[in-house]
Amino acid sequence: MRVLGWSIVAALVLAPTSALSQGHPEALRDAKTLFFDRDYARAREAWQAVRATGRGAEAASALYWIARCSEKLGQSERALSEYRAYLDAAPADDRDETLREEASTSRVALATKLYKAGVTRHLHVVENALSDGRRTVRYFAALQLASLEPEVGRPAIPVLREILRKEADEDLVERAKLALLRLDRRALAEESPVLAPSGRGAGWIHVRIWEKGGAKPQLSLNLPVGLAEMVFKSLPDEARAELRRKGYDADTFWTRLKKAGPAEILTVEGDDGERIQVWIE
Repeated sequence: MRVLGWSIVAALVLAPTSALSQGHPEALRDAKTLFFDRDYARAREAWQAVRATGRGAEAASALYWIARCSEKLGQSERALSEYRAYLDAAPADDRDETLREEASTSRVALATKLYKAGVTRHLHVVENALSDGRRTVRYFAALQLASLEPEVGRPAIPVLREILRKEADEDLVERAKLALLRLDRRALAEESPVLAPSGRGAGWIHVRIWEKGGAKPQLSLNLPVGLAEMVFKSLPDEARAELRRKGYDADTFWTRLKKAGPAEILTVEGDDGERIQVWIE
């Protein structure tokens, strides 16, 4: 998604050579400047002016940037509606495919965010995206849906399986495996029998650590369980005290982990937004 984000920035920077240059150049320049200055309230007003004076593709593209401003302002439901308006108005040509794809994934992200905040009526946005013809949108929707309760996320399983079968990107495949483990271990076992619970004691501990907002884990660690237990037991008192100050108890965490069944994921959310996932196999 970061690559797509940079494509959006490039589209905005290069806009004068596209349909956006058909209207009033000064209004367009003001709108872009305000957006890059993160003055999103005034930027939205400026993009609304571009839309009012523009025609065709120019007016439709302005709708996209209006929605982006609303999203940046934290007005999630408004942005959700405005992205929909853009998608309904955007011309179906290759030139605007990047914006249409970004608008679709933004709607999925917003609907997921709203669901987690207790506003569940937009869940259909995520579910409908599972059948989107664009691979990026479909995969993103599956991973977002899988982040919700298992009973809600189960419709994502076929797309997650598709990722395991068709994709070569290791990070994407790893995220799909984690999502399947969370939703249904049997579903992962059917795709990757080596990860199926065997009834024997777990032999490996897997750790993945993501920074806040990161799409890829900053740390990937695989250790034999015996070695991992030695590491936990050998932590000095100072390290244990520091972990407790940060909200972690090394002893309690290790006890929970040993009680977990094979392939069961334990997730820890840090105070600064970092996320740690640990599972045994």
